[in-house]
Amino acid sequence: MSVFTSSLPDDLLKSLKEKSEEMAVPKNKIMETALRIYINQLERASYIKSYQGASQDIDLLKMAEEGMQDYLNQLEAE
Repeated sequence: MSVFTSSLPDDLLKSLKEKSEEMAVPKNKIMETALRIYINQLERASYIKSYQGASQDIDLLKMAEEGMQDYLNQLEAE
């Protein structure tokens, strides 16, 4: 595990300390969990943006529709 040093606003450090004591959890574990959640949200936002862009791509939509039609034809043939 690597060591990371950073500066945070005093009010945020105070809140972190209070929550750490309240929950009996080390501050670094709270920060690690919060950072993982935030990074996950950023990744989700990136996927959403990508899918929204794809929904505007006419060629991609046509390919998807053709693929779905082929799949439906295969199901009906069985």
